[in-house]
Amino acid sequence: MPHTRSAKKSMRKNEVRNLRNRMAKKVLKTQLKKFTEVAAGGTPEQLLAEYKVTAKKLDKAAAKRIVHPNAAARKKSQLAKALQKKAAPAK
Repeated sequence: MPHTRSAKKSMRKNEVRNLRNRMAKKVLKTQLKKFTEVAAGGTPEQLLAEYKVTAKKLDKAAAKRIVHPNAAARKKSQLAKALQKKAAPAK
C-alpha cells in the first residue's frame, strides 16, 4: 500500500484510468466482432458502414494510446482488405 499522499492519489488515478482503458478496449473488440459478423453474412453496403464506424473507433483508440497506432493501422488495413474482397464479386 502507498504511504505518501501523492502515491495514494496516483493509485486512485491509475484505477480510474485502468477502468477507462478496459472499457474502451471492450467497445473496440465488440465493434470488431460486429464487423466480422457483417462480413460473414451482410451486404457490401452494410459492410462499408460497419467499416467506417470500426475505423473511426480504431483511430480514436490509437489517438488516446489505448492501442498502439501501428496496431490500429494494421487492423484497419486488414479490415479494408476484407471489405475489398467482399465488394469485388459484386462488380
